Amino acid sequence: MRPADSSTRAARVLDWLLQKLPSRQREKALDYLVLTRMDRPIGALLLLWPTWWALWLAAGDFPPWKPLIIFTLGVFAMRAAGCAINDFADRKLDPQVARTAGRPIASGRVTPREALLVFAALLVFAFVLVLFTNKLTIELSFAGAALAALYPFTKRYTYMPQVVLGAAFGWSIPMAFAAVTNTVPPLGWLLFIGNILWSVVYDTEYAMVDREDDLKAGAKSTAILFGDADLPILGVLMGTFVLAMLFVGQRAALGWPYWLSLVVAAGLFGYQLWLIRARARDACLAAFRHNNWLGLAVWIGIVLALAVR
Repeated sequence: MRPADSSTRAARVLDWLLQKLPSRQREKALDYLVLTRMDRPIGALLLLWPTWWALWLAAGDFPPWKPLIIFTLGVFAMRAAGCAINDFADRKLDPQVARTAGRPIASGRVTPREALLVFAALLVFAFVLVLFTNKLTIELSFAGAALAALYPFTKRYTYMPQVVLGAAFGWSIPMAFAAVTNTVPPLGWLLFIGNILWSVVYDTEYAMVDREDDLKAGAKSTAILFGDADLPILGVLMGTFVLAMLFVGQRAALGWPYWLSLVVAAGLFGYQLWLIRARARDACLAAFRHNNWLGLAVWIGIVLALAVR
């Protein structure tokens, strides 16, 4: 049994990679991979794009290979760690939600203790990667680890866990600037704020999928907080993100390819709003996944603007 929102393509890839293992080991390995959302790579991509935005902007060109490799591997490790601790935190909530009832802990295929061990191992791996950077980046990494561990528990105490998610997902931005330039300039913090806005947008779309189930289970989210005003509020957040990214482009002195990418981003946001106009679950999930193309478009705009400068 797999979660209802698993990617069919990613699931096929995982099955192919594990086909040589004995049956029992294959099933257990698959459970760990599903626990860390390797069957749903979209979350890692939404973490990867802002990290790459920051690396390119910090370097003012193609970034050095060392931080590029470290942060790319770190993105996947920290996202996987975040998913493991998230499922541990939600072990009593997930069985009550249709979309998450098939997750490994919720269905009893992975124990809470195993999830904590996976979380700890991934955290250690990510920290080892950071040790190859500099002192400031290492210091910032402790705050990033704290945010990753804190986020899953916030949905019990605040209707705005998406803001904490945005900070956790975006903490790679100041770390990337620190690793490349040994400082975090105002541009880095401006990009960090922009990423929080974007994270609230796409994770609210994601939370809209589970809104009815979350209400019954007592979980909190911006989708519940916004209520019937969700679409206009999302529109305002989308516009504010584009404005923040305009300031990023201005401060970084980026050229026309970047401005064109923001036009594309605005168009993609418009399509998302049209897609979720009836608030159908499948449409909200599709809008969430659609943000991958927005992150890619902005990254291409940054790369090309720096290349022609």
